[in-house]
Amino acid sequence: MKEHRVHNWLELQEALFAGSWNEGLRRFRPSFAFRGVPDARHDLSTSLNRRKGDFADHERDLLRAFRKYARGGSQPCESVWDWLALAQHHGLPTRLLDWTFSPYVALHFLTEDPELYEMDGAVWCVDYHETNRLLPKPLQSQLREEGADVFTAEMLAAVAGDLGTFDRSAKHPFVLFFEPPSLDDRIVNQFALFSVMNGPLLRLDTFLSSQKRGVRRLIVPASLKWEVRDKLDQANVTERVLFPGLDGLSRWLRRYYSSRQR
Repeated sequence: MKEHRVHNWLELQEALFAGSWNEGLRRFRPSFAFRGVPDARHDLSTSLNRRKGDFADHERDLLRAFRKYARGGSQPCESVWDWLALAQHHGLPTRLLDWTFSPYVALHFLTEDPELYEMDGAVWCVDYHETNRLLPKPLQSQLREEGADVFTAEMLAAVAGDLGTFDRSAKHPFVLFFEPPSLDDRIVNQFALFSVMNGPLLRLDTFLSSQKRGVRRLIVPASLKWEVRDKLDQANVTERVLFPGLDGLSRWLRRYYSSRQR
């Protein structure tokens, strides 16, 4: 894994879009997933396995109870992957981790809280073409058959109908990325996707640290955060857009009109 500390806005742009040129298409079409964190010290543990894995032993119990009590909702779920996406979306501890196809959405989450502007942030950039090389053969075949680079819930269900089958599909750790169903405008506007590993206790940062290709971590210094935030606001990458509705509108206005702390 490569780590790079940027020093200004232009260097940040170059680093975010590095490797995005697709010679075959003659277009800029990156194959990266992005995740922004406000504190560079944050790891990539999931809500299921952080804090020493308090919830990991109860993964099936949590999901079973969620499916039982959420069935009265309006969201149609056909597979365990649909249910996992819905649960993650509403805050249940799961083995999923939130990512985005958009580097600017990643920067939004790096800068959304002004109270954390005194610490360095980070953007994780993962080339899913590279991580796909380590997938079990049935999952690789599914991608080839669909002509896809990342999975959908339906594609995953065709290969692994439950988490036990998914976990047993390989003896070595692997990660895949899948696009959640369009549960609401928030997921659509955030250009969202999830990562998932083949075990509830597996840590993605541990896995990525041993990858020599396709993984980089950009450190955004605290001194650059205000400039990044102001330019994202000018580009309309804000809570008002990423969290449609009155809650997102209020979050945007509260942050936008807050004074800059010295």
